[in-house]
Amino acid sequence: MNNYDVIIIGAGPAGCSAAITCARHGLKVALVERLLFPRKRPGETLHPGIEPLLQQLGVADKVRGDTFMRPTGNWVQWGQARHFVPFGEDAQGPWRGFQIPRATLDGFLLDSAISLGVHALQPCQAKAVLLENNCIVGIRTQTEQLFCRHLVDASGAHGWLARQLRLKVRRYSPALTAVYGYKQGTVEECALGMFADPQGWYWTANIGQGLYHWTRLRFAQDKVPRASAVPACLARLACAGQVQGADVTWKICDQSAGNGYFIIGDACAVLDPGASHGVLKALMSGMMAAHCIVDASATPMRWPAVSREYRQWVRDWFESDVQKMRSLYAAHPFPPQWLDQQW
Repeated sequence: MNNYDVIIIGAGPAGCSAAITCARHGLKVALVERLLFPRKRPGETLHPGIEPLLQQLGVADKVRGDTFMRPTGNWVQWGQARHFVPFGEDAQGPWRGFQIPRATLDGFLLDSAISLGVHALQPCQAKAVLLENNCIVGIRTQTEQLFCRHLVDASGAHGWLARQLRLKVRRYSPALTAVYGYKQGTVEECALGMFADPQGWYWTANIGQGLYHWTRLRFAQDKVPRASAVPACLARLACAGQVQGADVTWKICDQSAGNGYFIIGDACAVLDPGASHGVLKALMSGMMAAHCIVDASATPMRWPAVSREYRQWVRDWFESDVQKMRSLYAAHPFPPQWLDQQW
C-alpha cells in the first residue's frame, strides 16, 4: 500500500490538479496534506476562461449557476479616477468570473481526486525525502515511509522539496508579505476591487452572502500591526477569523524538475497577488507536471527532455509575469523604490 507511481505533497489547487490528471491516466497516486480541510487561503477570485480547466478537473458543474458570486469585472483605481473594468463580452453576453472561497474550491478539487482513486493522507506531514543513487524514491512521514517513481512538490511558498534538496531559489524582490482577512456585513459594490494607495495596494471582494475578503500589500515592509491593514471601506464590519499573512516574495526555483521530481505552484515560483492569476497558475502547473509524468512513464528515455521542457516552460512564464508586474507597479502613483533593483 505504500508504493505509488506518484506522491504529491500538498492538496491545494496545484497538488489536486496534478493528482486528478495523473489518476485519469491510470497512475497510482498518493496525496499528502499536512492540514485538515477546510482551511482558509487567499485566492478566491477566478477570472473568465478558467472553466475549461475546471471541466477537465471534474469540478465545473459544482461552480456553475448562482451558487457563487459571478462578477462581470472589477473596480480599479490605479493612478486615475476609480472606474469599472469589465472582463469583456461576446454574443452570449458579458464574461463572468468566479468568487469562490478557497476552502470550498480546495474541497471540490480534493473530492474529485479521491473519487478517481487518489489515496489522500490527511493530516500527514512529509518529514524527509528518500534518495537512492541521487534519485528520489519516496518520502518519510511522521509514521511511515512511502515510495514512488515520481515525487511532486505542491507544498506552497514554503518550498519543502527545494529546502530538502538545497536547490537554488532566485529572488526578484525584497521580502514581501501579503496581509489578508475576512469581514462580514454589507458594503457598496463600488468599494470592491483593486485600489492603489501611498503604501501599496489593497484588494476587496465579495465572496459570499455578506462575506468579504481583503488583501493588502505594502511595498515597504514596515513592522506595523496587521490589524491596521484592513481597508477603510471594510473597517466597520465584523471580523470573520484572524488577520493572516502570506510570504509573496517574488522568487523562482531554478531546478523545478529533476531526477524523479517536479515542483509546481507556489513551491516552484511565486509572485504577489497583484499578478491576479495565482490559482490559474497552480492548476496549469499541476496539470503540466502530470502530463510530463505520463509522457516520461510511457517513454522513460524521454525523462531528461521532459524535465528540460518543464523547467523552460516555468521559467518563460515566470519571466513574462515579472515584466508585467514591473510595468504594473511602474504605473502605480507611488511606485516601490525597489522596482529596478537586483536581488
